[in-house]
Amino acid sequence: MRILVTGGAGFLGSHLCEALLARGDEVVCMDNLLTGNERNIAALKGRPGFAFVLHDVTKVIDLPGSVDAILHFASPASPFDYLEHKIHTLKVGSLGTHNALGLARAKGARFLLASTSEVYGDPLVHPQREDYWGNVNPVGPRGVYDEAKRFAEAMTMAYHRFHGVETRIVRIFNTYGPRMRPNDGRAVCTFLAQALRGEDLTVFGDGSQTRSFCYVSDLVDGILRLLASPEPDPVNLGNPDEIPVLQLAREILELTGAASKIVLKPLPQDDPRQRRPDISRARSLLGWEPRVRRREGLARTLEYFRTLSLKPASPAL
Repeated sequence: MRILVTGGAGFLGSHLCEALLARGDEVVCMDNLLTGNERNIAALKGRPGFAFVLHDVTKVIDLPGSVDAILHFASPASPFDYLEHKIHTLKVGSLGTHNALGLARAKGARFLLASTSEVYGDPLVHPQREDYWGNVNPVGPRGVYDEAKRFAEAMTMAYHRFHGVETRIVRIFNTYGPRMRPNDGRAVCTFLAQALRGEDLTVFGDGSQTRSFCYVSDLVDGILRLLASPEPDPVNLGNPDEIPVLQLAREILELTGAASKIVLKPLPQDDPRQRRPDISRARSLLGWEPRVRRREGLARTLEYFRTLSLKPASPAL
């Protein structure tokens, strides 16, 4: 297959490009490098079947030749990124998704949208099932990302129903692993970077808010299973092993052996109090569930972070 991955130089996109190449697909990696980095795909350049295209998907996508599938992963994804690039985040979710779907329709390609657990907002239902419509503040600071993804889902389903495009929607819960940026504000990478620098670990609120962390290789496996499936409706992918953020900080201190302290900071507006996926549909439809235990995944991620030249970062969200 010839597959286009938008946002392919980002954290998740680069792992997808790597996995697709490994199974024998031809991969076109498209990225504007706003939050992606060519370093993530450096090992792929020069390999047969791989091509990199520098392009902003909010502009019309013109890709010569056949395309069998499009994995639409272009978008700022961390709170620091989408709060800094508010309008661009909204444009990627709307114009970018429209352009990518237009290309899928023109090429007769299957389309997979990278959505997010953020469509559930600060959930009133726990764990979160795909039939839950969410509790999102559309005018709050996080709304630029939440609503961009909710709109992208609506656009995807409209193309599926009206134009007959084969579509898939994955709702991604917190994911971590090598190639995360140490300063992007998400908990795992920020705690690891702070511990390695000998800085205090900054936790928002009292740390009782929960998250469910999925290792990147598990997520990629689930995405490829979903791409091959006939399922057009949204599917949660994430690890239901839910823990408080404070516990994660303590586990990282133990893993790194750092003598850092944990410092509490005020909780940001609309920060979800709890987050855990119900993966019943992924289990039944895809035969998927996560396999990498958190301790093992954190150790692999720490190994990657030790290779970086770390600079001061902002508190974790």
